[in-house]
Amino acid sequence: MSQKLTSQEIIALEDKYGAHNYHPLPVVLTKGQGVYVWDVEGKKYYDFLSAYSAVNQGHCHPKIVAAMTEQAQTLMLTSRAFYNDKLGVYEKKITEFFGFDKVLPMNSGAEAVETALKLCRKWAYEKKGIAENQAKIVVCENNFHGRTTTIISFSNDPDARKNYGPFTEGFIAIEYNNIQALKATLEAHKDIAGFLVEPIQGEAGVYVPSEGYLAQAKALCEQHNVLFIADEVQTGIARTGRLLAVDHENVKPDILVLGKALSGGAYPVSAVLANDEIMGVIKPGQHGSTFGGNPIAAAVAIAALEVVEEENLAQNAETLGQLFRAKLNEYIENSKICNLVRGKGLLNAILINDTEESDTAWNICLALRDNGLLAKPTHGNIIRFAPPLVMNEEQILDCVRIIVETLKTFEK
Repeated sequence: MSQKLTSQEIIALEDKYGAHNYHPLPVVLTKGQGVYVWDVEGKKYYDFLSAYSAVNQGHCHPKIVAAMTEQAQTLMLTSRAFYNDKLGVYEKKITEFFGFDKVLPMNSGAEAVETALKLCRKWAYEKKGIAENQAKIVVCENNFHGRTTTIISFSNDPDARKNYGPFTEGFIAIEYNNIQALKATLEAHKDIAGFLVEPIQGEAGVYVPSEGYLAQAKALCEQHNVLFIADEVQTGIARTGRLLAVDHENVKPDILVLGKALSGGAYPVSAVLANDEIMGVIKPGQHGSTFGGNPIAAAVAIAALEVVEEENLAQNAETLGQLFRAKLNEYIENSKICNLVRGKGLLNAILINDTEESDTAWNICLALRDNGLLAKPTHGNIIRFAPPLVMNEEQILDCVRIIVETLKTFEK
């Protein structure tokens, strides 16, 4: 049906029949391959968002598609009422890949964060000895961990919170990238179970913390017997130039949360990893998911991780990320519209010289679309750039050209 409709007709259908909980860039995509996507009129674009870093391995990667297709024709879902012949193989793969004893498979990133919070609390009561219902988890201001009721309870984004209360208690919010704030909080409270942190705050505008912050935070958590929980749903799976963003500081989380690119964008797959002394607190019947660990998810995730390994995507992200920032910085030196570029690997953002309330960044993204590159603003005056990690040097330089030429038209 959509093949016969124009972009405007398809947008009108969504506007009429779909909930208005998103504000998409006005482009209707129908096909993707590698770093490119095409709209229904046949125009080709560079994808510079990668479905918020879910498509690190590129659109429709043949190895991932083959794994998904083969498994879908064999066995799709058993629930966890029975064993299936794919889950154990996947569990061995992912735990060895990231260096943990155990994995708890889920579907969405938000589900994985919820699972990590439950796991952390249960560990606190049964291992650390905190009185039941008294455990607190430290989080960071301007975080984004999903949109469940519990997660928005510790968000300070008014759009995420307004008219959704009452909220879940048990969280202490501190300033991100402020090691003294974490130190003071851990010293002031004896009932803290964990510290939940994004190694780079993606939704906040690709906010990269100071060098040493994560390592110091992990050391403080160890000192106070507090679990360090790394939410790498967006930053993990080679996005930042390392397999995990915490690897830049050689930090080993107590609990690791993964999602998005764990399937290469082919299927909802997320995971929580931890060692036995933590994961062992969860017993049969105490947590689960009908689709978590299903055969398709397992087969797809194995293929997705193999692609990351075989194609050296972390190293590619590191090399191209440095080139991307260097080339943009050459332009920014004399720019009035763009203040800076920041990021790690191929997770980057530019800061537009206007207020958060302005529509300048949105208009720049519309112009980028017209020039063949798709990106989206975050927080009003920041544009996030996160292309698939299968991009090559020629393509990244072409994208820099498009971005620079587009920005030039907005110079005052």
